This record gives sequence, C-alpha cells and structure tokens, in this order.
Amino acid sequence: MFRQAANDCAQVPRVVVVGAGIGGLTAGALLAHRGYSVLVLDQAIVPGGCASTFKRQGFTFDVGATQVAGLELGGIHHRIFSELEIDLPAATPCDPACAVYLPGETEPINVWRDPQRWQAERQRQFPGSEPFWQLLSDLFRYSWAFQSRDPVLPPRNVWDLWQLTKAVRPNTLLTLPHTFSTVGDALRGYGLADNQRLRTFLDLQLKLYSQVDAEETALLYAATALGVSQEPQGLFHLHGSMQALSDRLVASLERDGGKLLMRHTVEAIYTAKGQVTGVTIRNQKTDEIWTETADHVVANVTVQNLMQLLGDESPSGYQRRVEKLPPSSGAFVVYLGVDERAIPEDCPPHLQFLYDYEGAIGENNSLFVSVSRPGDGRAPEGKATIIASSFTDTRLWWGEGKRQKVEGKRQKVELETHPSPLTPHPSYHSLKQRYTDEAIARLAQFFNLDDETILLVEAATPRTFAHFTGRDRGVVGGIGQRVPTFGPFGFANRTPIRNLWLVGDSTHPGEGTAGVSYSALTAVRQIEAGW
Repeated sequence: MFRQAANDCAQVPRVVVVGAGIGGLTAGALLAHRGYSVLVLDQAIVPGGCASTFKRQGFTFDVGATQVAGLELGGIHHRIFSELEIDLPAATPCDPACAVYLPGETEPINVWRDPQRWQAERQRQFPGSEPFWQLLSDLFRYSWAFQSRDPVLPPRNVWDLWQLTKAVRPNTLLTLPHTFSTVGDALRGYGLADNQRLRTFLDLQLKLYSQVDAEETALLYAATALGVSQEPQGLFHLHGSMQALSDRLVASLERDGGKLLMRHTVEAIYTAKGQVTGVTIRNQKTDEIWTETADHVVANVTVQNLMQLLGDESPSGYQRRVEKLPPSSGAFVVYLGVDERAIPEDCPPHLQFLYDYEGAIGENNSLFVSVSRPGDGRAPEGKATIIASSFTDTRLWWGEGKRQKVEGKRQKVELETHPSPLTPHPSYHSLKQRYTDEAIARLAQFFNLDDETILLVEAATPRTFAHFTGRDRGVVGGIGQRVPTFGPFGFANRTPIRNLWLVGDSTHPGEGTAGVSYSALTAVRQIEAGW
C-alpha cells in the first residue's frame, strides 16, 4: 500500500524520523515546532532508545544512559527546551561527577564539579601532571567556545563550510596543532607515559565517552569529554528517571502536530536519482506494511543500521567506509533493586571501579555504577536501585566469539563459527548468569549485598539491547573517537543521499543525550537552510 501525506497539497514539507531515541525525538520536536509535518517511528514499546526506562516491582531503572549534561544555562538541552517552550526536568548536579576506584585502593579519585576542588584533587592524586591537565583545560575552553557557536562538523557543502567558518575565532586556531594528536601522544610529551595510575584513570574515564582508551582517543575530543563535568557545565542526576527527557520531547512533538508511532518498524529507506523518497513501515501489532513518502528522512540509528535500511541503494563509498570501522563495544548491565541498607553512607551517585590492572577495561573487570538517591522517584521508600555496566565484546553474545584468557591488558578473543551470525552463543544463558554472578560479587566489595538486601536482579546483554533498541548487534556509545573518526573526520549529519540525515551517536558520540541533541539541532538547521 502506498500512502501520500494528506497535507502535501499545502506544500508543508513532510519529514519521517526513524527512531525515537533522544536524537530522533529532538529533531522531530524541533521540526514540528518550526512548522514541518513530522512522523516519528520506533520499533520499541516506549520512546527514549538507550535513554529510556523500565519498571519492575516498584523500581524504575534507566536502560542505558544514567546521567545528563547540557542542562545548565546555555547548555544544549536548555537551549532546545527553551525554543520548544517546555520545562527542563528536575535534576541535581552530580558532585562528584564520578568517584573512581583503582585496583587495591579504598580511597576514590573524586571528579569534583568545582574546578578548583578538582584541580587540587588531581594534583594530589597525580603529582607532577598539572601541565598536562592545563593543556586539556585550555583546549576545552577553546573548543567549547567554538562548539557553542554551532559549527557544522564535518562540513559537506558550501553552507556547512560557511557555518564552520563563522564559528572560528583566533583562539580556535590554537587547537589546530593538536588535531592529529591522541591523549597518549600528550602523555608522552609531558613525560607521563609510564604513570600507571594516571593512564589507568584516563583509560577508565575516556572509555565511557570516547569508547576507546587514552592511547587511541583524539586529544581534542578528550579535552571536551574530561572537561564537561566541571562548572559552569556539569553532569546531572534527573529526578524520576531519564524518561523525563523523552516524555517532554514527545509532549512537545504532539502539541505541535507531530505524530509518534511506537511498535512500528521501518524496514527500508528508498531513494530516486540520489534523493530520499520515502520509507517502508510495518505495524508490529497488525503486520500491515505500507510505504510513506517523505521530503526528508532523519535516521536516528547507528550508521550500520542505516546501511541495512538502504540495502542495495547504499552509496558504495559510504558503505565501504562503514565496513572498515573497528568493532564497537556492547554493554553488559546488571540492574539491582535493593534495600537501602545495601548503600554505604554518603555514597556518590556515580562510581567507577577497576578490579585488576592486568585485565581489560570491560568484561566485568571494570564497572560503571549509578545509584538512586532517596526521594528521586526511582525506588520505593527505604529502597534503592543500583545499575552497573561493563563494556563487552558483542561477539561473545552473538555466536561469533568465545572468550579465552587475558594476557597483559588486552583481551584475547578466538573466533568460532556457528550456523548463523544472529544466533546466540551456545552457552548464552549460562554465560549471562556467570556475568551476573561475577558483577554482583564485584559490587559486594563496596555495597552491602546479600540475600536479605538484594530484592530484585535483572541483566541485559548486547542481545537485549539489540532486541529492545534495534541497534545493530546491540552496540552502545557510538563510534570510537580515534583521530580518523572524531569531529572534522567523523560521520556527518548530511549523508551522500540528498535529504537523508543521520543523527545520534554515530555523528556526535560520547556526550550522551547532550551529544545526540546537538547532532539533531545541527540536522534541523541544515534542513531549514535548504541546501
């Protein structure tokens, strides 16, 4: 069946948004507010993507993202919500933004929100490293001011290049000598390459944002990722849940005439003469299939998913670039509902643990942990939630790989062959249970966990994320921010197909909902420009 938008006769541009994650909802809400006819589609039950929520036995759990940047005055969420004329959700600053525990240490490295307090902390924790931190601080200041002027990166036409040029100031040029440097290069430059504690701390923090360690992370990207947690910026803990963001965006979208259809799968994107023309949609409840025309399609999906949706219509050069990308990480997550006795006194809302210097960052050797706060709406009175996540090789969960052993700091993976790349590991359920047990045992070194305090246990693997979010192979966090793939060298919102736009963490990864919202705003500006 072929459907033509009813308001085409009025010449209102028709936009179809594929994916109701924060990036897709932000793009849809902004476009609807600016007068476009907008249809947002998502295969899941609830909107929000990796920033959505699920509930069990009175507990509310964030699926993936657990903290937010960009709520401060002038921050990206503040800017967008102000334009949409909707209120920001209630939130409290995270201070410290994270408490990081290195192997064998009982005192954390606290990433304080106050810049002076953080400076004193890092000088105490990493003596002799302050020139390195000052370099990061300077680069952050120049880069943040540059980004606040809304450049388009990477530019793909004259209009994009003009927006980039308008954002440049003399101090922006001070970042240019560092364009091709990594954090590892900077550590060597300051004689800090052999500082194990500093490098390990950087590896842990950067893995959360850039998906790769200090040796590989682009220096300019790292400066932003490591600097955003201090005032006047900062990380925030939402009251209720992360769902508060998507709920407000949905309300704005629908108020301005946009439409959201959940449980609707986009199965293909169509083009003609190098321009997008529409999508094929399947209603998961009725199995009805139809094609919807569109003047623009905004794809809030991974770049790998975008290639699948285009199929034979994928531009060959773009396809080859996607195929050459290094594998992205998945996540193993444990969700615990606990009695409040399980939470130590004065526990920070976010913690990070590394258990063994010789092990890889991931596979339960490191855990990023988020803890609910009393009265924040995530747990019944007298109870709390603990969410602990670890990076994992997706091949372990899809029948492609089997973990063998750890040598040095690198995980060795021996590939296997199974009948289908999309079948689970032969021991999937036992592997999931083992990872769950290991994670809880690790957490029990800090939290008071036993049969009496643990009230609920849930776990998610890359297969879980693939099922509920539709992300290819359940990868999380976007493309690793190495020099060849960050900022000016990354994937653009503007694809090689005219009026087909890519938003989300393939284009602006690592800063969570703030990053994907920025990518959505950029795409909306490009659509409005008409280039």
